[in-house]
Amino acid sequence: MHQPIRVTDLELSEPVPDFDDLRHYAFLQLLVRWRGQPIHTITVPVRGDRCLATDIVATLMDQCTTSLIHQLLHLAVENPPAEVPWNIQSLVKLRQPPKPSNLPTISVAVCTRDRPESLVICLQALQHLAHPPLEILVIDNAPKTQATRELIESSFPQVSYILEPNPGLDWARNRAIASASGDIIAYTDDDVVVDSLWTDAIARIFADHEETMAVTGLVVPYELGTEPQILFEKYGGFGRGYIRKWYRPSDQDRRHLAQKHAGAGKFGTGANMAFRRTVFREIGPFDPALDVGTVTHGGGDLDMFFRVLKFGHTLVYEPAAMVRHRHRRDFEHLHTQIENNGIGFYSHLVRNAIEFPEERLGLAKLAIWWLRAWNLRRWLDSKFKPAEIPHQLIAAELFGSFVGLFRYRKAKQQAQPLLAASDPILPSATTTPTSDQSNPYTPQGIAIRSYEITSTPVPIDDVKNYHATRLILTRRGSAIGEVQIQNLGCSISPARIADEVIHALGNNLLDSDATQSAALKWAQSMADLQQFAIIPAKGPSATQPEKPSASIVIATHDRPDALRDCLRSLSDQKCSHATEIIVVDNHPESGLTPAVIAEFPAVIKVDEPRGGLSYARNTGFAASTGDILVCTDDDVTFPNNWLENLLEPFTRNDVMLVTGNVLPLQLETQSQIEFENYGGLGRGFERREFNRCWFNSFRRKAVPTWTIGATANAAIRASLLHDPAIGLLDESLGTGTPTGCSEDTYLFYKTLKAGHTIIYTPKAFVWHKHRISVDGLHRQILNYSKGHSAYNLTTFLRDHDCRGLVRIFAELPLHHLQQLIRILRGRCQTSLRTIFLEIKGNALGPLALWKSRRRVRMLGTSGSYLSSKRRREFTLSNPLEHHAEHSVNSELEIQS
Repeated sequence: MHQPIRVTDLELSEPVPDFDDLRHYAFLQLLVRWRGQPIHTITVPVRGDRCLATDIVATLMDQCTTSLIHQLLHLAVENPPAEVPWNIQSLVKLRQPPKPSNLPTISVAVCTRDRPESLVICLQALQHLAHPPLEILVIDNAPKTQATRELIESSFPQVSYILEPNPGLDWARNRAIASASGDIIAYTDDDVVVDSLWTDAIARIFADHEETMAVTGLVVPYELGTEPQILFEKYGGFGRGYIRKWYRPSDQDRRHLAQKHAGAGKFGTGANMAFRRTVFREIGPFDPALDVGTVTHGGGDLDMFFRVLKFGHTLVYEPAAMVRHRHRRDFEHLHTQIENNGIGFYSHLVRNAIEFPEERLGLAKLAIWWLRAWNLRRWLDSKFKPAEIPHQLIAAELFGSFVGLFRYRKAKQQAQPLLAASDPILPSATTTPTSDQSNPYTPQGIAIRSYEITSTPVPIDDVKNYHATRLILTRRGSAIGEVQIQNLGCSISPARIADEVIHALGNNLLDSDATQSAALKWAQSMADLQQFAIIPAKGPSATQPEKPSASIVIATHDRPDALRDCLRSLSDQKCSHATEIIVVDNHPESGLTPAVIAEFPAVIKVDEPRGGLSYARNTGFAASTGDILVCTDDDVTFPNNWLENLLEPFTRNDVMLVTGNVLPLQLETQSQIEFENYGGLGRGFERREFNRCWFNSFRRKAVPTWTIGATANAAIRASLLHDPAIGLLDESLGTGTPTGCSEDTYLFYKTLKAGHTIIYTPKAFVWHKHRISVDGLHRQILNYSKGHSAYNLTTFLRDHDCRGLVRIFAELPLHHLQQLIRILRGRCQTSLRTIFLEIKGNALGPLALWKSRRRVRMLGTSGSYLSSKRRREFTLSNPLEHHAEHSVNSELEIQS
C-alpha cells in the first residue's frame, strides 16, 4: 500500500519555507525550480504534519547541487555577466535572457470529450499564461451531451468552441489544424493543468530555431494522492527529465530511422506537444485511425513525432514547457490506460510499417526487442518475485501489445467511410521523406569556429553547409575547451551552444584558482550554494509535533530473574513519550511470572497459554494502546536513553518500523564468545535505511531482511498492523514453534514489500545476555537455521517470491561449502559442529514449517489486530495518562 505524497513547487530563488498541513502524507514531492525553470524533483519525508526547511535544504544539497549549478551556468552562457567572476555569488543574480521580439503566435488546442469537470480546471490554468496565446480552441469530439458547449458559452466566452462530430482524438487534432490561426499549434488535454510559463517556453524555441517543427515538454503529476496515481509514476509516467534534448536525423539516418527513433514515447506525449502549423502541409495530418476514440486507443502522437523526424525536421524536448497531468485515480482506469498503451504503441508500429516499406525491418526489430526487453522480461520478473508494479498492469500491457498488432488495419477500415463522408480537413503529405532538402550540406564536412563565452551570445549562421561544427571555447581570450555539435546543415543558436557547453565542461566553467583541486572547487561551490542560494525562510519557531505514545511488549516464559532485571532496567528510562509496559506470560500455568509483576504495579500482565513468541507478542499487541509498539525480550537490559532514541525516527511519517543494535551483556563463556563470532544479534554502528528500492535491488538473490535487526530491540508503528498486506506476526514462525525463529525477518519482509520504510538506528542499543551453556547455544543455532529456511520458504509459498527458493537450494549450500573449505584451510572461526548444525537446521526447515502450520491450525490464529476482542480488558488505570518528560521510573516503582 503506497502512502500518499503531497506534490508542489519549490522556487529556489526565494527562501525555502516550512510546509505545513501534511498530516495525511508520508512524503512531500517538490518540483525544484530556479527562476521558473524546472531543474529537478526531490522527495522529502514528512514529520508529523509538516516538512521543515532544514530537511528540505539537506535533501537539496544532497541531490540537486549539480542541477542547480548547471542551471546557473546555463544562464551565464546564454546571458554572460558583465565583467564579474563566474562564481555562485555572481551567478545567482542572473536573470532569464530577455524575451525575443519576434515570438510566433500560438493557438492552443484542447481536445475533449464529455469531461466538463476536468475541462474547467484546464481552462482556468490557460487564463494565467505569462505569454498569452493568440487563441484557445476547445475541440469537442463527438460529445454525447451539450455540457462542454454550455460550459464554454457560460464561463469561458473568450474561448472558441469547435465541434468535431467524428469520434477519435486524431480527428479532433486535425480539426484544430484546420481551425487554428497561429503560427504554432500547441496541444494539450482536458486532464492537464498547464504551467504559467508553458507557451513562453514553446514560443522561444520556435522563435530561435527556424528548423524546429515540433516541441514536446515536461509532464509532471498534478497530484499523487491515490495508489494508482503513484503506480503510474513508478510505471514510467509521462516525465522525460529536466535536460533539453535535440533530435534531428541525418539523411543517412532517415533511410533506416525506425530502430533508433520509432520508440517515440521517449520524445514526450500528446498531452504536451506543439507543432509549426506549416509542417502539416508537408508531412500530412494526424492519422484518424490512431489514438483514443478508435480501436487502436493510442499512438497518434508517437506517429507524428516519428514522421517529423522521418521527413528530416528537428524535434526539441524542452522541459521549461511544463504541464501537470491529473493521473487516473482508480485502479480500473489505470489498468485500461496501461493496456491501451500497449495497443497504441504496436498500432503505431504497424501503421508506419505500411507507410514506409524501407522501415519494416527496423520496425520489426524494435517490436521484437520491446516485447522481449520491456514486456516479457518484466512479466517474467513479476512471476519470479513480488514486483512493485502489480502483475496485472504488466500483463495488461503485454496483452495490449499483442492486440495492437491487429488493430490498425481494422481502425483504418472504420475510418475510410468517415473520411469519404467528411469534407477534407487537410490534404495528405505533399512530399515524401526521401525528397531532396532545400538546404543540402556537405555530409562529412566539419566547420571549425571559435566561441567566446563572455561575449554577447549570437547564433552561428555560417555553418549551414556543414554536417558538424567544432567550437573552440574561449573565456576572456583563453581557450578552455571544445565541443562538437552535429548541426546537420542548420545554424546553431545560443541555447544549443549553452546546452553543449554545459554538458561538456560543467562545473569547470566556474572561476577558481588554477591550482585549486576539483574536489576543493566542488566543496566551495556547495558551500556557496548553501550560503547564497537556498537560505531557509526565517519565521516563527516550528511547533514540535505531538509525540506518539508507546507500548512496550515483553514476552516471557518462566524466566522470573531475567524478567525482574529487565523491568528494573526499564525503570531507569528517561523518556518524553507517554508509555505503558505489557508483560505477556507465555506459560501462565507455572505461576512464576505473577510474583515478579507484583513488584511493578504499573506493569500490565496478559496471559497467553498458547506457546510461541509470535502468539505472545500478538496478544501483547492486541492489549496495547500506544501509537508505537515496542518489542523486546526478558533477557535484555537497557541504557536509560534507549527508548527515546528508538522512538526518534518515528517523527517521519513514512517510517513504520525501527530496529536498534543488540550488544552482548557479557562474553565470559566459550558459548557466548562463539555466538558473537557466529554473528550475534548486533548489526553494526552505522545508521541504515531500508525501503522498497532496497527490496527491489536484489534481482535474483533473496532479500536479506535478517540484516535489518531483531525484535529483541524493535519498534513498530501500530497502524502498520492495520495494513492487510502486513497483519500480525506469523504464528508459524518464531521461538517456541517447530521453526524456531524468523517471525521478525518475515515482518520486515512484508513491511518492505508493502512499500514502507524501516530504519536501523545503532544509538538505540540494548544489552543481551547470550546463552551460557554449549547445549543452549547449539539449540539456538539449530533453531536459527530451521527458521531461516522456513522464512525463505514462506516468502515463496505466500508471496510467490522465487528468490526464497534460490536462497534455500543455491545460496545456502554454496555458503556451507565455502565454510567447510575455509575450515580445511584453517581460516574459519566457526566450529565444524556449528556448521553441521546449520546444515541440519536448513534441511529440517521445510518440515518444521509444515509442523508449525499444522500446529497453528490446531491452536488457531490470533486474528485481526483491528477486530481483537482482547484489547484492553483490564480495569487498571491507563498509564498513558502519565506524560511528557516523565521517567518510567515513576510507573515502575519497585515494592521493597
